[in-house]
Amino acid sequence: MTKIAVVGAGTMGNGIAHVFAQSGFDVSLIDISETVLDRAITTIKKNLGRLIKKGKISEEDKNNTLNRLATFTEIKSGVCGAELVIEAATENENIKLKIFKELDELCNSETILATNTSSISITKIAAVTNRPGKVIGMHFMNPVPMMKLVEIIKGYKTSDEVLKKIVGISKKLNKVPVEVNDVPGFVANRVLIPMINEAVITLNRGVAGVEAIDTVMKLGMAHPMGPLQLADFIGLDVCLAIMNVLHKGLGEDKYAACPLLITMVEAGDLGAKSGTGFYDWKNGYRNLTVASRFK
Repeated sequence: MTKIAVVGAGTMGNGIAHVFAQSGFDVSLIDISETVLDRAITTIKKNLGRLIKKGKISEEDKNNTLNRLATFTEIKSGVCGAELVIEAATENENIKLKIFKELDELCNSETILATNTSSISITKIAAVTNRPGKVIGMHFMNPVPMMKLVEIIKGYKTSDEVLKKIVGISKKLNKVPVEVNDVPGFVANRVLIPMINEAVITLNRGVAGVEAIDTVMKLGMAHPMGPLQLADFIGLDVCLAIMNVLHKGLGEDKYAACPLLITMVEAGDLGAKSGTGFYDWKNGYRNLTVASRFK
């Protein structure tokens, strides 16, 4: 397998495109927005530049990686000839189902369709296609170029052959593939997002402030980042979407999203990407102070 396509050029999409291109694959990066595509290539260039400074790659490696990347604003053109297509659109079930229906119609019958969903059923996504045996989950972690883990999720009808291929490809990316079952949230987000939600509940009930909660988890539990800062980094809208999937899919009250989380998303305070969340952010970087409402 030499050619892949990535649908969605946001944070996850450009990271996935980066690691595939750096690993020798020809990559088509697809998004409806030319602006998002330009931003994605700029981000990839910056990340490759950091690797050069750290001595991990050469200038030639950077140029070769960028030469393997092509951008498209139309799915039909972008997926032409792709042996693997990875969907990395927003964590919205209806959007993903629509994309997979379109991919199924446009792609060669042998093309494997993967989704980077962090919580939505692979089986449900596969069911809207005529190739459920060739649909699989590849849940990369953010930031993709740095994080080793890839959750590999086999749907109810995903073939063993496809599973084996995707595990092998993940290893070629210098990632560590871990096979998990197709249940809401899989492993990573079934454990992580409820913890983040509990941190929001703790804040909402006045047990402690933003920095105190994050400091306890960093220094007491050896977490590299506190749960509220991590929520800002992930995106509060994404955290809420995953909590809703867990609540609906598992039917337990413990997966109900905290009202404060819901309110912040409704108000447009989504974390780093909006400039304000539990912390104040500037140009995507956390300031030293928490957001003014929590002081």
